[in-house]
Parts: sequence; C-alpha cells; structure tokens
Amino acid sequence: MKQQVLMALACCALAGTALAQDVSYRTNIRPLIKAQCSECHGDESPALADFLQEQEKFKKEKTGPRFGTYGELIQLIGWPDAGAFMRRLDDGTSSANKKPGNMYRYLGETDAARAANLKLIKEWVGEGGWNLNRWAKEGDTPAISKEQLEKLKLKY
Repeated sequence: MKQQVLMALACCALAGTALAQDVSYRTNIRPLIKAQCSECHGDESPALADFLQEQEKFKKEKTGPRFGTYGELIQLIGWPDAGAFMRRLDDGTSSANKKPGNMYRYLGETDAARAANLKLIKEWVGEGGWNLNRWAKEGDTPAISKEQLEKLKLKY
C-alpha cells in the first residue's frame, strides 16, 4: 500500500511539472507580446487587412499589423498570412540565407533574452509547427502544407 501511495504521489508530481511547462497564449505569449511588440503592433495599429492594403504607408510610419488578441495573432501564423509571424521572429536557423527575421532583434535586450523568448514562442507554436512557409508558394518555398498546419499547437 505504501508503494502505491508513493507511486501515485510521484505520478501527480510529474503531471504537475508537465502542466507547469505547458505554454499558453494567456499565460506566456500575451505578456511577452505586450512587453516586446505592442509599441508597433498594439491596439492603435491597423488590422491585418488594412495593413496589407497600405503596407508602404504603414512601413514608413513604422507601424505593423495589430496582433493584440489571440485571433489577430493567429492570422499571422496560420491564415491568411501563414508563417509571417515566424518569418519575422526567426533567428536565422530556419531560413535558407541564415539571416534573422527583421523583428528578431525586438524579442529582447540581450542575445540571451531574445533566445529565451524565441524558445518560449516556439514551444507555444508546437514542435514541427515553426515554419516560414506562406499560404501560397513563393519562389522556391512551397506553400504551407496541411501536415505543417496540423502541427501548430497554439494553446489559448
């Protein structure tokens, strides 16, 4: 009986550790986005559709598409602008030219902070879900596949 109780306690401890490491939008990603991205992608920024219609104007103003909510952020990950979030934040390890995305530098003040924040975002996206593919094929890069989309975790 004592062994069974100890085994049950060990299982509960392991389950608690697994749950504590589960990355979610509400707990981990939203605070990170608010701290690192809201200056240019906050509530006053244009919706994605508006941004796409007038990209040059907004780029001159140093304003990106709004992604202050879960739904707005998902548009830049899955559809309609698949992979945009990943292309901008990638550290260069996933790109053919090995250059970091243009927003990678804003993930933190130091290399260590940027690496830690990118790791957290990648955990949230899900193993195998981090890809730079667009919705439609562009150049040598194929369109995002159903299999790639199915790997997106994106826990709310």
